[in-house]
Amino acid sequence: MTETQNGAMFDAISVHNFSEKILEQAVHFHVMKLSGGFFLWVGSTPVLSNLAVSMSSKYDSMPLSTLVMGDPSNTAPNSLSQRLAKKTKKQVFVSYSLPMTDSNLSLLVENRIKKELELHPEHF
Repeated sequence: MTETQNGAMFDAISVHNFSEKILEQAVHFHVMKLSGGFFLWVGSTPVLSNLAVSMSSKYDSMPLSTLVMGDPSNTAPNSLSQRLAKKTKKQVFVSYSLPMTDSNLSLLVENRIKKELELHPEHF
């Protein structure tokens, strides 16, 4: 949906939720489509424990990324936001609130996000 405010056109925020059982764990995904980007929260409990943002740069092939809040030793939100920014060419905010106990879980979660991107690109 596009809205007009003071003569300027911009996209309204839209929300898309989906869930999947991955490695016997319920994983929830919340996507808020923003004008020029999106916010993605991934977790099993409703906690916002970290937040990273990434965006493409004309000076580097890898998107710029920074951790806005959370534990800097947890690189999952930064890494995921960078890969999604590179894939979508958009500004991406990521909060990744899953335990880092199994690297297979992270890979399967990212594959599920990519599948959702392919099935429903209008939500990203």
